[in-house]
Amino acid sequence: MDTDVQLSERDRSPEPVEGEEQGSRSSRFSPGSAARAAGAWLRGGGALRRAGLLLTACLVFLLLLSNFVVQPFLIPSGSMENTLRIGDRVLVNKLAYRFGDEPRRGDVVVFDGRGSFVQEAPAENPVAAMIRKGASSVGLMRPAQTDYVKRVVGVGGDRVTCCDARGRLMVNGRPVSEDYLHPGDDPSEVPFDIVVPQGRLWVMGDHRGDSRDSRDHLGEPGGGTVPVGKVIGRADWIGWPFGRMSSLGHPDAFDGVPPPGSGHSAGAGPRPHG
Repeated sequence: MDTDVQLSERDRSPEPVEGEEQGSRSSRFSPGSAARAAGAWLRGGGALRRAGLLLTACLVFLLLLSNFVVQPFLIPSGSMENTLRIGDRVLVNKLAYRFGDEPRRGDVVVFDGRGSFVQEAPAENPVAAMIRKGASSVGLMRPAQTDYVKRVVGVGGDRVTCCDARGRLMVNGRPVSEDYLHPGDDPSEVPFDIVVPQGRLWVMGDHRGDSRDSRDHLGEPGGGTVPVGKVIGRADWIGWPFGRMSSLGHPDAFDGVPPPGSGHSAGAGPRPHG
């Protein structure tokens, strides 16, 4: 008997489909194809689309610059006259104190006054707040009502007193000749004597007769002083108007002031007057 077994033939693979080879999803969406598609999109939109994209890129750049490096700040009041006038745009250096440096006596600083000058921030419409924040970040609108610009007069440990027999402000027992004051202003019409806590600042406006500053908040939490951590940056330049473009520089009024804890400042405690 024939015992040979005929093996079944294996199924053959189907013939490849003729036509264009189908690529993978990743190859169809490669970086090169995305760049070509973006280029085609730009060319297809004409000059108007390219101008809109360029404007958007510029706005994003300005917002990043103002948030992290330099921010224009519109001066809203006369409290810093004649150094800064209403309508001036100062350029605030946000990197000034980012790498270990701290505010010095004589610096003009912009700071967030919440918790020191303002205990409760005023209510604001969310949409209006967003518009104001964007416009103020490029110097087109006044800043938030809780942002202030003042001059640093005392740093942590300093004893700041007003006034000596000649009507001068004293820091750590040394009289200070403040030639930046508004003409005709006294250093202060309100006497005070305070030791600035560590990590905080005593700040005053240059137009002492028209400035609500540390003196006006002596009886509030913090005793009128501002936390260093609330400083937004140092005002280094006047950028607008063109006729007032200049560097603010640094006054020499505090050059002879001894360090905190020496001489007359030793052992003094805060003694506000009113």
